[in-house]
Amino acid sequence: MILYPAIDLKDGKCVRLYKGDMEQATVFNDDPAAQARAFQEAGCEWLHLVDLNGAFAGAPVNAAAVEAILGAVTIPAQLGGGIRDMKTIETWLERGLARVILGTVAVEDPALVRMAARAFPGRVAVGIDARNGRVATRGWAEETEIDATDLARSFEDAGVAAIIHTDIDRDGAMQGPNVAATAAMANAVDIPVIASGGVSSLDDLRRLRDCGAPLDGVISGRALYDGRIDPARAVAFLKG
Repeated sequence: MILYPAIDLKDGKCVRLYKGDMEQATVFNDDPAAQARAFQEAGCEWLHLVDLNGAFAGAPVNAAAVEAILGAVTIPAQLGGGIRDMKTIETWLERGLARVILGTVAVEDPALVRMAARAFPGRVAVGIDARNGRVATRGWAEETEIDATDLARSFEDAGVAAIIHTDIDRDGAMQGPNVAATAAMANAVDIPVIASGGVSSLDDLRRLRDCGAPLDGVISGRALYDGRIDPARAVAFLKG
């Protein structure tokens, strides 16, 4: 499994939200590029970036911070938040992102996801953010009646590189991941699934690693910033 350290960007700073609430943001670093370098130096092989402002605005907002990160590291990075048209997808991939994450448009314009996945093989992921098993969109502000696993299944033949499954109520809450829901999704599709939300200890990583489902990786944020998880140790643990 791959550890994807999260760098969530709000107003150009590296923050973590509590359960997706933009009003409950804790700033952990006002230099996202320096944070990215620190993760690379700890042995991390990927970065998970989120433009939080962009997720609400529907267009990139923290572009300068993302570009600074891409210029500061050599490891690949994936980005979600505000990517809702082909031009934005193309622009980000041309600027050096390894992978874009499409969330809201996966619900509102699934044809765009399919078109992008065909145009950029291996470089388009789908972000499925769920609360009580139902998909939420537009920065988690709008809830739908769409079942998260059903949405994942709908892209089975689209050629997407990965699905990032986030349990919103676990995100930033340090209460442990929703292992059962993530494992169920991973067992329901052939697309690689990355777990996100609530990872707060090495024991959480162990539970995901040993859940019986073929998870591709796990995203962690707050626990890496407040010292509950040492990134170098976590990378070694997941590799071992």
